Amino acid sequence: MNNQLKEKYNKLREFFIQAGNVALAFSGGVDSTLLLKVASIVLGKNVTAYIVRSALLSDREYKEALDFCIKNNFQYKVIDYDCFSLAELRENKKDRCYFCKKNMFGQIKKFAFEAGINCICEGSNTDDTKDYRPGMKAIEELKIQSPLKDCGFSKDDIRRLSKKLKLKGWNKPSFACLASRIPYGQEINEKKLNIVEKAENLLFKAGLTQVRVRLCDLVSVRIEVYIEEIPLILKKRQELISELKALGLKHISLDLEGFRSGSMNDFIVNR
Repeated sequence: MNNQLKEKYNKLREFFIQAGNVALAFSGGVDSTLLLKVASIVLGKNVTAYIVRSALLSDREYKEALDFCIKNNFQYKVIDYDCFSLAELRENKKDRCYFCKKNMFGQIKKFAFEAGINCICEGSNTDDTKDYRPGMKAIEELKIQSPLKDCGFSKDDIRRLSKKLKLKGWNKPSFACLASRIPYGQEINEKKLNIVEKAENLLFKAGLTQVRVRLCDLVSVRIEVYIEEIPLILKKRQELISELKALGLKHISLDLEGFRSGSMNDFIVNR
């Protein structure tokens, strides 16, 4: 570990020492996994992972997050979140993420306060400030702490420290909530999210490591994968077409630019 990364790690440990008792929003991704690991090293049982279960999180990711907590004997609490009760999410305007984060983290904060925990954390890093992320405003308004970002951790820093700490998922691809697959302005509903989840599961099952199925409408999708994995998707082209069409999809496109995190934001005018 180089001196710069060691300094950031020490700052993160000091943050948790000062916090004393922490509630942590846990998705099972690389960022929140590192945060939970370091918090547990410093605080032991004085950290609780809050896993939000909703239609926005695939069953695969939910189970991975739950299994990680159980296998490592971490304290956790599952919060059921009815995302469709939020009109702003269903309407899917460009500030959708703000309202969703405000509602979701508001619930985490409520349960944490009831448990006597005043410090609530989430896993944003410095790279997250470089894209359009209206949810960050909600996190700031609710006074949710972002220790990785505040201690200067980039995504690469997080992966390097995770590897050093022998966390199995240090090189796990980045994921995002399923709502990010629906173009802004198009209604988000359970049927659409189910199609996306099932389609992505088929592609992961085929051996792809990173996938985004962008739902253009109920019968049309644009698939993003790593550039180097395009030959694999072409090799299994006929099988995948058959399986995807069985989901009701009729028009299936492969994005030749490959996977880009937040590519739906390219269509936002005057952010």
